[in-house]
This record gives sequence, structure tokens and C-alpha cells, in this order.
Amino acid sequence: MWLEALRWIVVNDDPGEFEIRPPADRLSGLIFAQVDERKQFKNRLHLDLHPDDQDAEVERVIALGAPRVDVGQGDVPWEVLADQKGNEFCVLRDR
Repeated sequence: MWLEALRWIVVNDDPGEFEIRPPADRLSGLIFAQVDERKQFKNRLHLDLHPDDQDAEVERVIALGAPRVDVGQGDVPWEVLADQKGNEFCVLRDR
């Protein structure tokens, strides 16, 4: 889902480590490493997407499989969603 959500490309597709970047020759990218442990607590790293159009971006990433989640955020100007592993991320409003 992150590959499509960020509109980046795959630069490493090993089973235990998946890396994506804007174009292949630019840094920095994101590396997703597989771990055996299940998520037990709040994420230590939290990603925010900051699009030009929040509503359109929320609908786009929902179409990629990201559900809305309630983490007790209440009435806030961002949307909280999760990836397929349950990692929460937010889609912010424009500035």
C-alpha cells in the first residue's frame, strides 16, 4: 500500500526488507523490515501524508486498502487510517 500511497518506486523487494523511494537514484526512501513480533503498543514511528487535497487523498488511500481507525483522536482536522499491518498514519489538511 505504501508504494502506491506515496507514488514511489520499489528499489529493493527482498522478502525480509522492502524499500521504496521517489526515483531510484534519490534518497531518502523508506525501508519496511519484517519482524516476527506482533504490534503490541503505539507505533514508535508515525507517518503523516500532507496532500494538496485531504478528501481526495483519504479516498485514494482507502481505495488502496487503508481503513479509517479510531485511536481516540476525537474531533481533529486530520484523518487517521491504517496500513494492512495495522500501522496508523494520518492524512493532514492543507496548510
